[in-house]
Amino acid sequence: MTDNVVPLFKDPLNTPDTTAVAGVPAPDASETKRPVRVWRRTGRGLRAAVTSERSRTAARLVARHGMYVLGGTRITAKRTWDGRTASRYERMIRAAEAGGNFEEAKEWEDRLQRFRAGRHHRRMDLLRSAPDLAKSAAYGTGLAVGGLLLLGIVLAIANKDITWVIGPISAVIEAIRWIVVVATVVWGPALTVGPWLALLALWGVGRRQQTAPQWTMPAQQRDDAGAPITPSIVVTALRDLGIAPLRNAIKEMGDVGAAMLGPIRIAGCGVEVDVTLPSGVSTAEVQGRRRKLAENLARHEHEVFITLPTAARTVRLWIADPGALDQPIGPSPLVTDEAMAANYKTGKAPWGQDLRGDSALTSLYQRMLLITGLSNQGKTAALRALALWLALDKTVEFRIADLKGVGDWAMFNGLATTLIQGPTDEHVIDATEMVEGMVAEMERRIQAPPGTPFPPLVGIVDEAQVAFMCPAVGKDKRPYGGSKATSRYFMAVRKIHNQGRAVDVILWEGTQDPTDQNLPKLVREGAHTRVSLALGTESQARMALGDKAVDGGAAPHLLRQGLDKGTVVVASDGITIPAGQASITVRTHYIDTDTAALIADRAKTLRTGVTTRSTVTTVEQLDPLADIATVIGDSPRMLTQEVLQKLAALNPGEYREWTFPDLKEVLEAAGAAPYKSDGRMTVSRNKVAAALAARTESDPESRAE
Repeated sequence: MTDNVVPLFKDPLNTPDTTAVAGVPAPDASETKRPVRVWRRTGRGLRAAVTSERSRTAARLVARHGMYVLGGTRITAKRTWDGRTASRYERMIRAAEAGGNFEEAKEWEDRLQRFRAGRHHRRMDLLRSAPDLAKSAAYGTGLAVGGLLLLGIVLAIANKDITWVIGPISAVIEAIRWIVVVATVVWGPALTVGPWLALLALWGVGRRQQTAPQWTMPAQQRDDAGAPITPSIVVTALRDLGIAPLRNAIKEMGDVGAAMLGPIRIAGCGVEVDVTLPSGVSTAEVQGRRRKLAENLARHEHEVFITLPTAARTVRLWIADPGALDQPIGPSPLVTDEAMAANYKTGKAPWGQDLRGDSALTSLYQRMLLITGLSNQGKTAALRALALWLALDKTVEFRIADLKGVGDWAMFNGLATTLIQGPTDEHVIDATEMVEGMVAEMERRIQAPPGTPFPPLVGIVDEAQVAFMCPAVGKDKRPYGGSKATSRYFMAVRKIHNQGRAVDVILWEGTQDPTDQNLPKLVREGAHTRVSLALGTESQARMALGDKAVDGGAAPHLLRQGLDKGTVVVASDGITIPAGQASITVRTHYIDTDTAALIADRAKTLRTGVTTRSTVTTVEQLDPLADIATVIGDSPRMLTQEVLQKLAALNPGEYREWTFPDLKEVLEAAGAAPYKSDGRMTVSRNKVAAALAARTESDPESRAE
């Protein structure tokens, strides 16, 4: 029997589990796989149909209009309930109490009492009206029948026909019959069409109120970036901040939070609105959720600014148009208006634009200035723009120390009486002596007879952190850097801050990445105008602008590093700041170095006989290999870490940021690569000396020297 059985299917292990009677041909392998392919094709087709854009569009369409109906039903039911009950009054009372407006709550409570009293009288009247209504119906029916009979008698007399007596009554009965016939005919279709009409009405209510969620909307409406800011959008964004008291208060308010908002005003490239927070919600809680608020408003974090006006429990929101802050502002008036003049005492420098798009003008008269920020954020350009404007007043004398020394202030050669450019200790010493010279001039002016006029003297120290961190010590054993009473630079700055304003001796300083070490507290607080670009932390923002400005909403630490170049936050009485705010954000005009040189040339034509005492670093003279040999000295070898430390002490401006890879790169290029000794990387003096000798032999100019 088994001989007549053949395998029907062949599995991968060649173990037949299905058999057929002999003589019946086994199915083809392709035929056995056909159902599998069919199911796979069917599955792929279903998946493609379900996930296609057309299917998703249809699903959104169904969901959207379904939500319109549900939302319309909810809104209509709520309106009906509010109209028939006292819930509206109770909700308004809770909203007033939540907002701390107890007088308004008392007024709504009085309205509630009047509503309840009126409703009680109406119900009592309805109970008493049943017998009166029956009696009135009987009287009305009798009068109607009597009137019709009287009319019939009159008609019978007129027509001399007794049948006319019941004619009017018959006519009325016939009219009633036709009404019933018409109602019978219309009743069936009305029962069919009526629910659909009611459904259509509910759909219309939901559509007008936009009760469908955002994901169900068409693509062009789902992308709400750039949608105008409306009260409902602002309230919804605040409700969804995750602050429970705020969310509950908005839900309890009869107007769903609209009473919190002031008018939405167009303000430059955005809008501005004041929000009065309900009781129990602090302004700090809203400020701390700036990013979430911006996302709820369909904006990026840098496009929403939160400040605190004078009104209590109020935050002022400035919401930019999408992408507006990423567009550059126009050129500086210093570039476009070649006839522009400056006046130190009465004029204001055109520095840039505020967030509203208005021109930001700042007074420099008798104001010490401090500007700080992270590296490469436009600090020097912003500071230089103010100096270029002031240079157009020929009475102003400049003394400038650029402790970076890359030529950012080179155009002031011929404008400034002192121009120091370089990052070394020697340049810091020169800068210190420059500031001490300003102190001597200040003291001379103070001792002059009262009323003696003096021309303004403005000292500028860019990269002032280099001076504060300078380790050099003078012959009198006093350090040039530091923040102690023995520091020459620190004490000179403090003296100018204390008394220089009275005799028009002014000091501007620019620093980067502020700390208590490179920007001492007393120096920070001595500046009348404090400016900050993008910073890394809130603590740095407080160093730059002070606690009052940061507590009032100033947030330079929220500016985008690298993207908000030239955007500064200013705390000063020299610039117009909106009432109730402690700072203002300004997008400064960028003036490149070549254009700055042209403006400086215009300023030079206003002056005669200015001789600049200049100290400039020579970058070409930097020789890392020779400096490495210098720091090694007579030691046969030195640890790479020690070499880096001594290089930083030798030339802080150049070698302070050096790392092990930088040192290794220079040594390997010279053929004096560091090696391991006792498990630690070491530099050999002999290898460095041999590399220097080989370089001298291969360089004819070096041999000639």
